[in-house]
Amino acid sequence: MQYKINKGIGRTVEFKGLKAQYLFIFAGGLLSILLLVMILYMLGLPPYLCLSIGIIAASIIIWKTFALNAKFGEHGLMKIAAKRRHPEYIISRKPIQSYLRNYQKSVRNEKSK
Repeated sequence: MQYKINKGIGRTVEFKGLKAQYLFIFAGGLLSILLLVMILYMLGLPPYLCLSIGIIAASIIIWKTFALNAKFGEHGLMKIAAKRRHPEYIISRKPIQSYLRNYQKSVRNEKSK
């Protein structure tokens, strides 16, 4: 069985509908769940409990990854991260007169040119 991973030159990586960073989240999440199940089994938990935890966690990772991909698109996570870094509003403690003086100076400079 062969899967198409890339559909063209210069386009982002896509696999089964997952694009770009969601593909890495998907693979990393499943790999971490596999390691978790192995650690739980080595700690002596019953195998059915380990498998149940693994299946439930993998289902949640798959569901959330596809939901994020559908909701935010290819560059959505980067946009969310950038939005978090920007302030909601800018506080300026300068008096209004200083803005008006600067504006009047810029108008005079433009007229003199």
